[in-house]
Amino acid sequence: MDSLFLRRNYGWLVCGLPGITTKFLHKMKTKIGIVGASGYAGVEIVKLIARHPNVELGCVTSRSLAGTPVAEAMPSLTHLLPEGFKFEQSTPESVAAMQDISVWFLALPHGAAAEYARALIAAGKKVIDLSADFRLHSLDIYKEYYKEDHKAPELLKLGKYVIAELFPVSGEDKLIACAGCYPTSILLPLIPLMREGAVGLEHIVIDSYSGVSGAGKKSDLAYAYSERNESAKAYGLPKHRHNSEIEEELSIAAGRTVVVQFNPHLAPMTRGISTTITIPAKYDGVDKIYDIWQKYYGGRPFVKILKSGRFPDTLHVCGTNRCDMSAVYDPRTKNLVICSVIDNIVKGASGQAVQIMNLMLGFDETAGLL
Repeated sequence: MDSLFLRRNYGWLVCGLPGITTKFLHKMKTKIGIVGASGYAGVEIVKLIARHPNVELGCVTSRSLAGTPVAEAMPSLTHLLPEGFKFEQSTPESVAAMQDISVWFLALPHGAAAEYARALIAAGKKVIDLSADFRLHSLDIYKEYYKEDHKAPELLKLGKYVIAELFPVSGEDKLIACAGCYPTSILLPLIPLMREGAVGLEHIVIDSYSGVSGAGKKSDLAYAYSERNESAKAYGLPKHRHNSEIEEELSIAAGRTVVVQFNPHLAPMTRGISTTITIPAKYDGVDKIYDIWQKYYGGRPFVKILKSGRFPDTLHVCGTNRCDMSAVYDPRTKNLVICSVIDNIVKGASGQAVQIMNLMLGFDETAGLL
């Protein structure tokens, strides 16, 4: 039941007793829990949920900020937060025991997220995980890339990998694995083309440039302003952790093994990802590519397809839940060159997680995101 239903069917109550109705509607909102709310992704989820028309913050946890008023750490939300609302300390057992919170976001490092997911799922909660713990389908690949055994292997098959525009979400889902930030910028343009057999599957080169916030909050000299300003460099070559996720999902889409050369870079900006994909073309020109993109993304609010020859810019998506993309054909090399941009914290993490929550709970896909 939502406010639109009440207004259409109980308009006399809405008009006659607005104060009572407002309180009633407020009580009807779904309460949301966020574990790990002091990192960049966690902070962004708090902001999005605090402004969301259909849900409200029920619990926000942080080991480093436990006991601190949330408004003190996020002054811009002072007018949206209940007075005295504080960050809480948590354990998997303590959050699972909170009866009035049915949906939890996990903004935790890999490994830690799995332990919370196990307790929450056992308690009948819905979990949207922003870590890497449930993105991969293979325990062996997880161990290869993350150098440790999975903490909740029994949940791996339950976990559902989701990019909202490419994979269905329903109220039956219990454990959602949000795609990583780099993979989101790569898979959105490529998966439709792979599913439709519209591109070559070998010699694929992907260059991605990320803002420094992609590394998380670290007191590390390498990420200090004086080190990163006026500086751009490659890192994690030749086998970045996100290779595993990118190659798994592209292989599923293509129906055969796909191997890519993925080259991540740090760029001198706070947030944003710019990705350039060089991939063998099967057709001269880009008409077929744009037809496929239109088939998949026409009418979807958070994917913007730019005309060929117009190149997306991180400046235009910063702070939004949007992916902008375009493609050009190079007749000299017979390659397609595809460019895409996202905000790594919003579309690449927290905004996409809220978009998934909206679909899971039956809200408008754009609720709280426009």
